[in-house]
Amino acid sequence: IYYLLQAYDEEFHKIFKIRADFDREVDNRAGVIRQYAGFIRALCDREHLRCFDLSGVAAVVEHGVRLAGRQSKLSTRFSEIADLVRESDYHASVGKKKLVSGAHVQKAIEARIKRSNLIEEKIQERIDEGVLMIDTEGSVIGQVNGLSVYNLGDYMFGRPARITARTSLGNSGVINIEREADMSGKTHNKGVLILTGYLHGKYGGEFPIVMSASLCFEQSYGGVDGDSASSTELYAILSSLAELPLRQDIAVTGSVNQKGEIQPIGGVNEKIEGFYQVCESRGLKGTEGVIIPHQNVGDLMLAEAVVDAVKKGTFHIYPIKSVDEGIHILTGVPAGKKLKSGRYSRDSVNDLVQRKLIDMARTWKGFKKE
Repeated sequence: IYYLLQAYDEEFHKIFKIRADFDREVDNRAGVIRQYAGFIRALCDREHLRCFDLSGVAAVVEHGVRLAGRQSKLSTRFSEIADLVRESDYHASVGKKKLVSGAHVQKAIEARIKRSNLIEEKIQERIDEGVLMIDTEGSVIGQVNGLSVYNLGDYMFGRPARITARTSLGNSGVINIEREADMSGKTHNKGVLILTGYLHGKYGGEFPIVMSASLCFEQSYGGVDGDSASSTELYAILSSLAELPLRQDIAVTGSVNQKGEIQPIGGVNEKIEGFYQVCESRGLKGTEGVIIPHQNVGDLMLAEAVVDAVKKGTFHIYPIKSVDEGIHILTGVPAGKKLKSGRYSRDSVNDLVQRKLIDMARTWKGFKKE
């Protein structure tokens, strides 16, 4: 709004001569943490709240990091922090404690979530009933668990979404079913188009790629946007072409570029926690996990239950840098390196995909002659 008013109102800059930008986050340093503690103390003194012990201050700081979305940052949304301090004081008063501890802060956070997560609970209920179909066991060709984030304004949560791909002989390229149904945003459309560039660059060059592939977010009725599922969609296509099944106990998030490099995404904590909750509700087998971009490791501020599961080895997080790393994890078959001949290591994923595409090209050539 500021820039629009400045551009279209000649008097605007005369009235508002000085502009100051306020960041929503600051660096997570020792000095800033002390200032955070000072803010908590000042608020408690001003509003006659109970003092916070070290665990209480640490819990508030951790929540500030979570709000910022990066381990190296702290949120400056002090109105939210102040509300958390007040609510934590209430939970301490219920327990008749003189000091507010980390346990009271955690109770306040959980109470906030409970007040806002009705939609999350309904979606989980549909998954538990089998109405929303999500597999967390076995392996399936051309099917993978993607991860979506639902943003309700004051509350965000993640849940898995089934993504499927079907491939056949043809010249339609990659068909985005969401786009054809006018349910896909521009960023998602761009992510799907990038997949065509990857396939041509990785496997084409010496032969034409004559393939039709349809991609679909199954049981998605409210529209899809963002490119964070582009790597997930690519794995589904590669699985369909190579006829190799993908593990359903692993969910995937991550954007991909035309070179096959995995790029960072947003909402990584919510996505991991969303898949964990689905798996935990069914009973963890110890093999479940999530593939994430390696750049997002510094953004991880996961719920205590997820951290404990990772420590125990009952849930896993796989940071990756490339599509080849991801497809190896999902199939258990090496991606394969490119040889001097232009082919890939025998019986690797890339070799199976390339051979299938070559067979398609030969078949297509035969049809054209006829």
